[in-house]
Amino acid sequence: MNAAKTFFIFCFLLLIIAETKAQDQYKLWDGEQKPFYKENNLKEYEKESWGEICAFDVTEPTLTVYKAEGINSGKAVVIIPGGGYSAVAIYHEGHDLAKVLAKYGITAAVLKYRLPNAESSDKPELVPLTDARKSLKLLRENAEKYGVQNDQVGVMGFSAGSHLATVVGLWRSENGEENPDFTALIYGVTTIDSVNLKWLEDDLYLRKMTEEEIAKNELINLVTDDTPPAFLIHAYNDNVCKVKETTLYSQKLFEHRVPVEMHLFPRGGHGFGMGRKEDGTDQWVQLFINWLKVNSF
Repeated sequence: MNAAKTFFIFCFLLLIIAETKAQDQYKLWDGEQKPFYKENNLKEYEKESWGEICAFDVTEPTLTVYKAEGINSGKAVVIIPGGGYSAVAIYHEGHDLAKVLAKYGITAAVLKYRLPNAESSDKPELVPLTDARKSLKLLRENAEKYGVQNDQVGVMGFSAGSHLATVVGLWRSENGEENPDFTALIYGVTTIDSVNLKWLEDDLYLRKMTEEEIAKNELINLVTDDTPPAFLIHAYNDNVCKVKETTLYSQKLFEHRVPVEMHLFPRGGHGFGMGRKEDGTDQWVQLFINWLKVNSF
C-alpha cells in the first residue's frame, strides 16, 4: 500500500471518528421501566419507504444529541421525525437536519420514538407522547453539558411527528421539564376531520376513539394565550396533510396573541424534509435558524 493511499484511509477514519464524537446517544428509559410496555418479540429494522430509509417496529427509544458547534446559541430542539405512526423517518427528517442545525450553534436532538403497537404496549396511543415528553426532560437534565438554557428548549416535528409535537405543546404536562418552550411544526395535522380521524384510529389509537379523545385531538381548539410560540411550514400542494392544517392553526395562534411565523410554498408536496432547491422548499431550514436566533422564549 503506497503512502498516499495510507494517508487517505487515515484521514477517512479520522472523519468517521469525528462524526461519531459529534453526537451522544441516550437510551430514553435506561435504568427505568418503560411506560406502557409489554414484553414482545418485535425486532427493529430499517427499510426504504416513501423513497427514504425509515425505522420500523421501534420498541427501544433513543435520543441522539448533536452538540452545538462554533458559537453556542444556548437554544436546543428535539426533532421528531414523521412516518404516519407506522415508521420513523429517522434520517431525512431527523439526523440530516440535526447535523445542519448543530453547525449553526443549535443543539439538536433526534428522537427515535416507540411506535404504537398492541403487541408491545397496553396503551399504544400514549407511547409516542410519553417518549416525546421524556426526551425534553432528558435534554434539560443535560443542559449544562451542552450549554443549553433550560427555558430555550423546543420541539420540532414532521407530519405525524408534527402532530405529536403539537400535542406535546398543547397537552401540558404537570412536570414543567416535559413541556416545550417553542414548537416548529412541519406539514402536520391540527384538526380532526374524517380522514384524520380514520388515520388516528388506524395508526395511533389502534381502536375506535372516544368522544373525549376526539375532542382532545381537535388541536386548534386547545390553543390558549399560554400556547408556545410556533414556526410553521407547509406546501399548498400537499395532498397528505392539507395546507389548511397549518393556516387554521396559525390563525388560532394569532387570535390568542401567540407569536407565530408561517411560510407556505406553492409546491413541495408532502414529506420534503429539509427541502429541495427545485421547488424552493430548501429555504425553510435557514428561515427556522434565523427565527430561532432572533427570538427568546
